[in-house]
Amino acid sequence: MENDHERAMKLATEAGHILLENGAEISRVEDTMRRIATTFGVDEKSFFVLSNGIIATARDYAWAEFIPIKGTQLSRVADVNQLSRDVVSGRCTLDELERRLHNIRNSKAKPAWERIFGVTLGVSAFCINFGGSFMDSFVTLMVGLLLGTYMAYFGKNMSRIFNSLTCGIVGGLLCVGAYHIATALIDTPVHLANMIIGTIIALVPGVPFTNGMRDLANEDYIAGSTRLIDALITFLCIAIGVVLALQLDNLVFGDLLKQEWPVVDGVTSAWYIQLAAAFVGTASFSIIFGTPRKYYLECGFVGMVGWAVYIFTDSVFLAAMSVALIAHAFAGFRHCPVTVFMICGIIPLVPGGGIFWTSYFIVTNQLLLAADTGFNAVKAAIAIAGGIIVMTAIFYRILKKYKLV
Repeated sequence: MENDHERAMKLATEAGHILLENGAEISRVEDTMRRIATTFGVDEKSFFVLSNGIIATARDYAWAEFIPIKGTQLSRVADVNQLSRDVVSGRCTLDELERRLHNIRNSKAKPAWERIFGVTLGVSAFCINFGGSFMDSFVTLMVGLLLGTYMAYFGKNMSRIFNSLTCGIVGGLLCVGAYHIATALIDTPVHLANMIIGTIIALVPGVPFTNGMRDLANEDYIAGSTRLIDALITFLCIAIGVVLALQLDNLVFGDLLKQEWPVVDGVTSAWYIQLAAAFVGTASFSIIFGTPRKYYLECGFVGMVGWAVYIFTDSVFLAAMSVALIAHAFAGFRHCPVTVFMICGIIPLVPGGGIFWTSYFIVTNQLLLAADTGFNAVKAAIAIAGGIIVMTAIFYRILKKYKLV
């Protein structure tokens, strides 16, 4: 017969499983499992968490589980976080813990229409952030509607690598097709580069990229490196998809579309339009990550603050530190995992432009420019990583000093 300690370990492991497969960082997974087991009197316990697996042992319990990477649902991370708080405060029995974990595990993801809306509005807003005009943004809105529909209904059952590649191809082809239609029907010029950059932001691996950096900040080098490699592979797949889309257009029309670099619209570059676009884009993308609806505005604010720091200081490092600072502040105020705010807030800073321009220059055999833009994209990624790591380390030291962790 199963005793209470064994049952507590099983439920603690189940909580860790839900957290890990839905976008939580390694330290949160281990801490949550440890808190639950300790609260129910389990001694001599040990938890070892990797990016895709959990090993849990106690005096009379041992368990190892492989956990495949799935789509992110930050609402489940927030729910398990609140549940662990209730357990520690003594407001939750083993039976209640089991029931609530079952409900969280089986909770429905965001409806398809809401995810499509998030992609549609988000790519349109980010098109403005990356230099697009209002016309570019409007055309990208149409592209986002079609890409969001594809992602919601056709991309969910594919492997991550194949899904990233096909979404890159589909997104690129939709932008190219919309560009041809728009240039044929309207007199106002549209810019393909800005459209593609705004569109591929919906595909960037925000969860492994952000959590990989946070794991490194917590000195979990194995998990951090694994997640950053996962993010890098996804970036490469997106770039390959865009290249294939441009080459397919070249095969059909016999001439590769020439792009000006860079193209920045004079109207939408005004700071207040930029901040509004960053707010709308980040809040919209929080839907894609499955963020609880009550946090949409906070997520948008975090992204807007990070973008404001970037456009006024031209420093990705300071912008990333600002995002981490505001994300930690909201996490403490709202009693919610910082992951919810940080993953969404960092998206405007991700070098989507670097992905496109590196791909484009490779296709056009401008290898020196490709190397330069690729190097700048890597520098931006390192600056983001540094900003998050530094601010996370500062917060961890503060919490440790006051014995809050």
